[in-house]
Amino acid sequence: MMTLKTPTHPSESALYDCLEPLGLSITEGAEALGISRHRLSEITKDHARVTLENAIRLSKAFGGSARVWRELQTTWDMAQGEQLADQSKPDAAQKGIDDD
Repeated sequence: MMTLKTPTHPSESALYDCLEPLGLSITEGAEALGISRHRLSEITKDHARVTLENAIRLSKAFGGSARVWRELQTTWDMAQGEQLADQSKPDAAQKGIDDD
């Protein structure tokens, strides 16, 4: 299987494309988004996913569309799932094909 570049996690975009260029702290960013400081901190540290609600908030506060924020999260999730699948044992059907 071809190895693809790891996609950008939405937390990187939130931090490096939104907060830092505007000179906003996590606290100030959280206030702009209407979420808790803890929640934004968790998002920017890759410990929390960008939910649909947060995607809408990010879009309203920093621009872009909510769809783009969600697509960043979905693309990240798919890449993580593919990595896990690649690390797991082949399923029975694939094993049978390989044994021929």
